Amino acid sequence: MENKEVIAMLLAGGQGSRLGVLTQSTAKPAVPFGGKYRIIDFPLSNCVNSGIDTVGVLTQYQPLELNAHIGIGIPWDLDVNNGGVTVLPPYERSGDTSWYTGTANAIYQNLAYMESYHPEYVIILSGDHIYKMDYAQMLEFHKENNAQVTIATMPVPIEEASRFGICIADEKFRITDFEEKPKNPRSNLASMGIYIFDWELLKDSLMALKDQPNCDFGKHIIPYCFENRNRIFAYKFESYWKDVGTLSSYWEANMELIDIVPEFNLYEESWKTYTNANSFQPTYYGRDSNVVKCIVGEGSDIDGEVENSVLGVGVIVEKGAKIRDSIIMSGTHVGSNAVIEKAIIAENCEIGAASIIGTGDDAPNEEKPSVYNSGLVTIGQGSVIPEGVSIGKNTAILGETTLEDYEDMCLLSGHNIIKAGE
Repeated sequence: MENKEVIAMLLAGGQGSRLGVLTQSTAKPAVPFGGKYRIIDFPLSNCVNSGIDTVGVLTQYQPLELNAHIGIGIPWDLDVNNGGVTVLPPYERSGDTSWYTGTANAIYQNLAYMESYHPEYVIILSGDHIYKMDYAQMLEFHKENNAQVTIATMPVPIEEASRFGICIADEKFRITDFEEKPKNPRSNLASMGIYIFDWELLKDSLMALKDQPNCDFGKHIIPYCFENRNRIFAYKFESYWKDVGTLSSYWEANMELIDIVPEFNLYEESWKTYTNANSFQPTYYGRDSNVVKCIVGEGSDIDGEVENSVLGVGVIVEKGAKIRDSIIMSGTHVGSNAVIEKAIIAENCEIGAASIIGTGDDAPNEEKPSVYNSGLVTIGQGSVIPEGVSIGKNTAILGETTLEDYEDMCLLSGHNIIKAGE
């Protein structure tokens, strides 16, 4: 194969357990975002806009929907003969069968793929974040500083710094120390989990730590590079970046898109976000519809009231239905006179007529309070909600529910209905 100056390795195998029922049957990077997009569209589009034409996408958890979305990379102009996008799932080797057990272990298991392009540099990316970054500028910074490793960083509030890998850097942005999720952080310069490595150093580091259990970049590879006195620099990024790893952050990031002047703008001509989207007929708004401050995907049919919400493609909202502060993903059908308040409803759901979703008190979820919180109702892909039921806050539903699943036609705040086998 033709030698490449830089290739990207995109880690997209995460389960995303903090997104609850949204990732029950799909990988986190394949979760829809902003109406017509999926989370992985953003790093893939960054690669294209940065001039990177060779991307390995490492998948593992529930990869079917993600693989189908990526295909051969046509929407991102990555369907090229030499390079392009390649999906890299774990595979059986002679005498060795193993899943990816850590971020660095996943990259190690694909050394042969990287070696085939003889790159000078490898950029490691995550498929979990919403942001726009010109990786070419980061690479130029890497070259100018004669760096061997460059870590993309951004300032965070010091009280949140213990959640991140923290870089301590000098006035020239050379990193003098790195601490993975320190209890008492000495800096607020947080690693974004985006790295540029000189290829030879990356290969040598992965080989040296190949027997390290659950080998991870932040916990193992970066400290190893420090121990060997490699030149490691911090590239400071100060634009929009969002980890949508929790339901509350996912909901907030979608709601930010519909601000009058959104901090994260999906409509910039100079930096387009590409996706694999079928062509749909135009959206239809009925005579009784009322839509205020919303994103509405193509092919939707709106006869009710929708306010401050994000709707995917092909959503049907029948007459008399009222939707506020919610995310309704593609293919979902909302029945007449239904009321939906502050909910995340996944793809291809059926919401029964006259149902009320997002009511009652703010009682914590009894089973998973760290996942289902912030007053949200979360309804998983393909679920069915019967007519006339009432559903409280901090709740989760997955499956084809019937009236028998609801006590007195009600699901109280803080409770879940997860149908077996769904």
